[in-house]
Amino acid sequence: MLSQKARYGLRALVELARADGEKLTAGELALRADAPRKFLEAILLELARNRLIVSRRGKFGGYVLARSAEDISFAEAIRVMDGPLALAPCVSRLSFRKCDDCPDLATCALREALLRARDATSEVLDNYSLAAAAACEGAEIFSGTQPVEI
Repeated sequence: MLSQKARYGLRALVELARADGEKLTAGELALRADAPRKFLEAILLELARNRLIVSRRGKFGGYVLARSAEDISFAEAIRVMDGPLALAPCVSRLSFRKCDDCPDLATCALREALLRARDATSEVLDNYSLAAAAACEGAEIFSGTQPVEI
């Protein structure tokens, strides 16, 4: 499940993509992302350390994306904030390790489904950029299996 940290971070990144190179302050981003400022400042620091954004200090300071919005995927941002996309460490491509309670990887009854879920999740999030999110008006809301218009 996506953490609140990742949700706020993604919202801030999308707002930076929408700003199209204009510097935004932490306060502006907190308002636009509907995020608590202090919490968002810690997230922005982590995003800057991982070179997704650049921060400028001073009177004309603020935050901008470190690369073009087309070059930053949701998967990259989520991995920075939440770690691997995989539901279990035994199916992670970047942080693989055997699960603590698993007697044998080769015969694990859960691993195939978790591998498929990881691959599907990665396929979508690796190919969904901040630019695509910035251009999006919103997503459909589902109630059961039928889309609901609002």
